[in-house]
Amino acid sequence: MKPGYKQTEVGVIPEEWEVRPLSLVAEIRGGIAKNSNVEPADPISVHYLRVANVQDGYLDLAEMSKIQLSRHDLNRYRVLPGDVLMNEGGDLDKLGRGAIWNGEFNPCVNQNHVFVVRCKSVLLPEYLNVWTATKSSRRFFLFAGKQTTNLASISKSSLGELPVAVPALPEQRAIAAALSDVDALLGGLERLIAKKRDLKQAAIQQLLTGQTRLPGFSGEWEEKRLGDVGIFLKGSGVRKDEAQSGGLPCVRYGEIYTHHNDYIKQFNSWISVEVAASATRLKQGDLLFAGSGETKEEIGKCVAFVNNCEAYAGGDTVILRPAGANSMFMGYYCNTAPINAQKASKGQGDAVVHISAAALSSIMVILPSLPEQTAIATVLSDMDAELAALEARRDKTRALKQAMMQELLTGRIRLL
Repeated sequence: MKPGYKQTEVGVIPEEWEVRPLSLVAEIRGGIAKNSNVEPADPISVHYLRVANVQDGYLDLAEMSKIQLSRHDLNRYRVLPGDVLMNEGGDLDKLGRGAIWNGEFNPCVNQNHVFVVRCKSVLLPEYLNVWTATKSSRRFFLFAGKQTTNLASISKSSLGELPVAVPALPEQRAIAAALSDVDALLGGLERLIAKKRDLKQAAIQQLLTGQTRLPGFSGEWEEKRLGDVGIFLKGSGVRKDEAQSGGLPCVRYGEIYTHHNDYIKQFNSWISVEVAASATRLKQGDLLFAGSGETKEEIGKCVAFVNNCEAYAGGDTVILRPAGANSMFMGYYCNTAPINAQKASKGQGDAVVHISAAALSSIMVILPSLPEQTAIATVLSDMDAELAALEARRDKTRALKQAMMQELLTGRIRLL
């Protein structure tokens, strides 16, 4: 063991750090149940923090309830700035994750299924809030949480047994500040990604309907049946147990719903030469429609195969091989609301919905010239590329935060 460190129940930590149960370094308070049948004496209307408001490390205060209670109970259950809020129950992997109350609504009380953890002088709320996300804390909640079918819960007494590694206050403050800076960066990236997604949706709405025209383009769009755009083929073969049988890329119909949007960026199934012999080989530019689905609203989701490689389509896919159309444009266009509505009207079945090549062939489309299709597809794919770059940066930042937590909250890296 490295000199200056010791082995504890939470792992190896610096010798001067202490491990304390949460109940010794904080006061854990329950909440009040909402009882509409009892008229409180000397009533006052206050905001009411519910389980739905306390998320995984943050608060969602978009919808705040109110409750009538007596002024005496207000003093007993009031939530104060700096309190750490923890849900009594929820998903096991998120159980016990804290969120700090900063006094956004005043006065405010907490629901009986939300614990208020009020830190004592030796523990900072900001530090406790990040400590609950450590591997040590997650292991504790994994074993201390009482699990039902889909959810888990923890009692006040069990929560009080959570072991907390407690450095000196200046070091707690430095650790929390460093991780807060990363959280701020993550928050900024999330907001930017959301903004870019909104801009893309607006561009799809404007460009794919002709409401907005790109510079240099004019003239009427042409109405035709989807069957006039090209010829339809069927995918074939590839059972679930054959999806990882080799090295040839393949698209299975279920993956169109779960892994692909508008056009194929990467493959998830790889089949053997033997399996490929009974599958349908794709040609660059093909459009793939999911031929089966759970609801009429989602039936016939479309993705374009723009890759220049050998690849195959499995069963329950309907393939359109277009002629004189930009396949990437068509991938975006065939997932717009007007086209989805037509596909939904042609879906057959209840428990499992199907759509045939004949049904897809009869769908009416309104298309610009090929050069305008290509220009629109370029704009939208550039927006996709920008979004992908931002999402990759966000994911790297999340990984960096996890690495920082592992180093800082075990004392492997000291900030003071």
